[in-house]
Amino acid sequence: MQKVDLNEILIFVRVVQNGSFTKAALQMGMPNSTVSARITSLEKRLGVLLLQRTTRQLNLTQAGREYFDYCLGGIEEITKAENFVLSRQLEPVGDLRITAPVFLGSELLPEVIAECQKKYPKINIEVILKDQAMDLISERIDVALRAGELHDSSLILRKLGVMSFSAYASPKFLKDAPPIKHPKELTSYNCIQFMSLGRDSWRFTNGKNSVVVPMSGRTLIDEVYLVKSLVSRGSGIGLLPDFICGTEKGKGRLTRVLPEWRSEVRQIQLVHPPQKFPSLKLQAFMQVAIESITKQISLPSV
Repeated sequence: MQKVDLNEILIFVRVVQNGSFTKAALQMGMPNSTVSARITSLEKRLGVLLLQRTTRQLNLTQAGREYFDYCLGGIEEITKAENFVLSRQLEPVGDLRITAPVFLGSELLPEVIAECQKKYPKINIEVILKDQAMDLISERIDVALRAGELHDSSLILRKLGVMSFSAYASPKFLKDAPPIKHPKELTSYNCIQFMSLGRDSWRFTNGKNSVVVPMSGRTLIDEVYLVKSLVSRGSGIGLLPDFICGTEKGKGRLTRVLPEWRSEVRQIQLVHPPQKFPSLKLQAFMQVAIESITKQISLPSV
């Protein structure tokens, strides 16, 4: 079976529509001889006469008429498809799938989504919050908000800033406790462990020295907001991201323990699959997200 030549088909349709080889050639910006040669090639490939040519008139054969009707419908559908794609390059429009870890998305995305809905009402946003990293291509994810090391080097990355984890406790918990002067003293207290930071130990640094503090594993939790809730209630000491603790600190519900020490620092970034021509919807979201998230994670703690 011979390969279909779409250029020949388009030339044929334009010849029929113009009723002339010469007019079709002018419309398509090519020599008359080229148009004639392509029609001849098309008829030879199909093994049928499509056009009856005279010096004064151009007529379709029955096969030519039937072929023209099918081809015209196909070209119209292709034109619709092109116009559809081109229209989406005029303004941000369409479905946008976003993924993020649960606590990161819950904390940082509400402001981003609200702003996107306000500025770009034709973007339909779907958010998938999962702590397990999703395969962006197979899951048809447009963009992901992630923290920590990026393992897939094929993805396009935009760094937004860093988040650090610090030790927090409630004033109630600390009221009757001896002052904590060094991370190693945490072994004497009930610690609420966020499992993402390790089951067996916590790591601290003050910029000059580092220390590893063994943990008992008595209370292990895989959701950071539950850790924060328990710490706020006076159940123990927890490592929490600084940028989610400002409100509780301002209201006197949380106090930073060991203010000269911090635990892990993780890079926060937006990642998306490589695209030669990024869609307007992705560009619009990225612009809003970069401005909003950078501001949120850089706000000074209260």
